[in-house]
Amino acid sequence: MFKLTPLPAFDDNYIWVIESPDDSSIAVVDPGDADVVEQHLTQSNKTLAAILVTHHHRDHTGGVDALNARYSVPVYGSSESKFPGVTHPLSDGDSIELFGASLCIKAVPAHTLDHIAYLVNGDTPQLFCGDTLFLAGCGRLFEGSADQMQQAMDYFASLPDATEVYCTHEYSLANLAFAKAADPENSDIDQAITRCEQLRSDNRPTLPSSIGLERQINPYMRTREAALIQSASHYSNQTLSAGVETLAALREWKNSF
Repeated sequence: MFKLTPLPAFDDNYIWVIESPDDSSIAVVDPGDADVVEQHLTQSNKTLAAILVTHHHRDHTGGVDALNARYSVPVYGSSESKFPGVTHPLSDGDSIELFGASLCIKAVPAHTLDHIAYLVNGDTPQLFCGDTLFLAGCGRLFEGSADQMQQAMDYFASLPDATEVYCTHEYSLANLAFAKAADPENSDIDQAITRCEQLRSDNRPTLPSSIGLERQINPYMRTREAALIQSASHYSNQTLSAGVETLAALREWKNSF
């Protein structure tokens, strides 16, 4: 598994730094800010080897062109991307080699239609999921549908519990507050809130999460469970079916929470 470092950017973004085994170079995931990456490269005395992009939004791609102009490295991203800086386009089921490891590509079009995730398999898999999956949350449906988000959640839920989840925003406490409202009897959410509050009070990231934890606390990953169906139905003032209808209602509820 990779050694990873989060670089805070903007108000709540993380640019994930993937360290090479020989500690001489790095790859970065979703570098929205080139200056943050440049500072890390200078301070660590390392070189840039690759850029991984999950989707086209500016806070994930804004630093790519400046970095690539200086370092001329592969820029991996979706073959469907609206971002023209992708040099190595990827499709669902593809894989790439990075620092001796294989990363599997999964298309997860929901937050945006060009969104992909990168999975590093192993005893402790590592998932770079951009803005599709968050700790206790999921991304807004800017371009995709609730059905696509449900498919993405089902894919994530199928991964081993030990899978580390490296999303790209510090949204954890806000997501947990909503998860608690939607599932008030869930003690696992209470424990996650306590842990995340302590981490943030120490100015530490709440990430990574894990698939095992998400299966316990993430409402969008539990849309077939009675407690979430009941809460979503109460919010919508109608009887909802399990799965997509419940996810759509939960996401709409969260939008105005």
